[in-house]
Amino acid sequence: MGMETETLRWFQLVADGVTVTEVSQTETVSQPAVSRALARLERDVGAPLLRREGRVLRLTHAGATFKQHVDAVLHHLDDGLAAVQQILDPETGTVTIAFQPSLGTWLVPDLVSSFRALHPQVRLDLRTKTDETVPEVGAGSVVDVELSTLRPPPGPEHPRWRSLVAEPLRLLVGPRHRLADADAVALEEVADEPFVMIRHTSLLRRHCEQLCTEAGFSPDIAFVADDLPTLRGYVAAGLGVAVAPTLWGGSVAAPVSGLHVLGLTDRGATRDVGLSWAPRRRMLPAAELFREHVLDRARAEALPRPVNRG
Repeated sequence: MGMETETLRWFQLVADGVTVTEVSQTETVSQPAVSRALARLERDVGAPLLRREGRVLRLTHAGATFKQHVDAVLHHLDDGLAAVQQILDPETGTVTIAFQPSLGTWLVPDLVSSFRALHPQVRLDLRTKTDETVPEVGAGSVVDVELSTLRPPPGPEHPRWRSLVAEPLRLLVGPRHRLADADAVALEEVADEPFVMIRHTSLLRRHCEQLCTEAGFSPDIAFVADDLPTLRGYVAAGLGVAVAPTLWGGSVAAPVSGLHVLGLTDRGATRDVGLSWAPRRRMLPAAELFREHVLDRARAEALPRPVNRG
């Protein structure tokens, strides 16, 4: 069975909604030649892959199933071609990096700026995670590395993970809170108070609920915020207390009027920030450069350090 890569790419384009006429114009080949190639592909597969609806071709059930594998094959082929190019010039290429939003104010800028100073020609594709509870890296993912507090379970099928730094968590209280002048407290001291929590898709939510459970209570969640700036604003307005990352290069961001940041004496009031990558996907040279850069900065303790509370 001899399926040409060119034909597979034409099939992929048509399956994604490009018309045969547009494919022929883009590929500078006649429209009948494209149609004949797609017909040969169907004969090779042994099933109809496309059906006509008016002037548009739609995928059949067999076509939809086949396309998933075509996408994977062409993705691996393009990775291979890119790998060869990067072997010739490892200072070029693209690294796709996923990260938790709360790391975008202090860790990601540090890593990106320090890496670009050494490798200015490497392009970095930065992607903020929407669901922090699901890993972005994997065998079929376009993401090369991930910066998050999501520690995958051990095992050869799961992403590899290396701890970079432990980020302290603190208790946030409003302007007239009875503990506003305290330096550090135990979480149990606010067990009976309303809490402001981050959304369910945030790992910080899981961590906060776990800390409350270990402190012997279930938090009374009065308000839910989508992000840390909103959470801080709710607390500053006196709507409840909250647990959030500490003042570390801005992860609790610019000062908010009326917001007080207290230390937490509870064991486990930190979150481990780490780097993860897919174990069964061969990392391209540019991505390998970035991964080693991150790990080297962590080993050298060159990552941003906590700033004093004030």
